[in-house]
Amino acid sequence: MSLRDFTILVVICAVWASNNIISKIVVTDLGIPPLIYSALRFGIVALAMSPWLLPAPKPLWRVIIVALLMGGGNFSLMFIGLQTATPSASAVVMQMGVPMTILLSMVILREEVGIRRGVGIALTLGGALVVIWNPEGLALSTGLFYIAAACLLYSIGAVMMKGMEIKPLQLQAWVGFSSFWPLIVLSGLVEHGQFASLQTHLVPFLAALIYSALVVSVIAHTIFYGLIQRYDASLLQPITLLTPLLTIFGGVLITHDPFGWRMAVGATIALAGVLIIVLRVRHVAGVMQMFQRSAP
Repeated sequence: MSLRDFTILVVICAVWASNNIISKIVVTDLGIPPLIYSALRFGIVALAMSPWLLPAPKPLWRVIIVALLMGGGNFSLMFIGLQTATPSASAVVMQMGVPMTILLSMVILREEVGIRRGVGIALTLGGALVVIWNPEGLALSTGLFYIAAACLLYSIGAVMMKGMEIKPLQLQAWVGFSSFWPLIVLSGLVEHGQFASLQTHLVPFLAALIYSALVVSVIAHTIFYGLIQRYDASLLQPITLLTPLLTIFGGVLITHDPFGWRMAVGATIALAGVLIIVLRVRHVAGVMQMFQRSAP
């Protein structure tokens, strides 16, 4: 990998990590309801990617289901979880998506997993559980269960996507379009005072929204897709582990996340497990490459 492309990939990881922190600030400090935030984010993505909507991919029903799982369902649960979970802990739990996708591939697609990747799966899940588990009870970790549920939805969508003939930019367009409508309706039904919250913090909210939708989703992911086309997944995936590491660093520095022994041990175990998995990924490499939304 050239120094230029390596630098670009590190910047992309930093962008994804920063978006984790920004999303936390939006749904907690600014008090923006998570569903309206997610809906408006996908609305902007849909507008920006609208040239890639047509011709509609086939089968369209499957594309819409995948888009809802990987988009609206995943992100809405992620933002709900960030209301009570710290960005640092969330970044570790998000790594569960990698083994989840492989395990679902085993069950649904009948794919085989060797001993080495089996160890990686066990380590990743074990490390995430160390972070989630609260010796005093599960109440304080509720947000992390939403994060885990979000990863599960994304993994189901990623497995369903396997074998589909759809280009990354077209997928992003349909994720934005398909997710906006149900989320905006759902926000109107279950959330209250969302527009008052938006008006109160209009400028910082719009800045966060544009950054999340355009810089993170459209620009960063598009550039990353270009890197995928030029380099092998086994080279890119270990570098993208910078995203959770930078999120943990930013969480401690900016949102003052607690960083005790459970976080340190859990993060080390989980990231070691992911590293073992991604260095061995071959037949599900395409699915795993799409899982670089360690950033909401």
